[in-house]
Amino acid sequence: MKAYFVYMMTNRSRVVLYTGITNSLERRVSEHQRGEIEGFTQMYKLDHLVYYESYDDPRDAIAREKEIKGWRRSKKNELLETLNPRWADLSPTLFDSVRGPSLRSG
Repeated sequence: MKAYFVYMMTNRSRVVLYTGITNSLERRVSEHQRGEIEGFTQMYKLDHLVYYESYDDPRDAIAREKEIKGWRRSKKNELLETLNPRWADLSPTLFDSVRGPSLRSG
């Protein structure tokens, strides 16, 4: 069965919080970290995965993404901090190969 993910990315300064959806969390995070996603995420260098949820049904994931996107920043922060109070980048522990030596860490 295929999984669908709602995720949140931020940058080093945590000024911006981006919510997205994907069917491959590792691929999508890698694209963010390499700056391959043009526009908002590239402009703000969103390269830290700080939150994610998994769904079996893409409709549930889409509904959840829309719900979170409709929230105020404070409510998004509260959700994120329930599972990741330090806003740590989760990608190194989830995916061994996402950040290579050529990618900046921080």
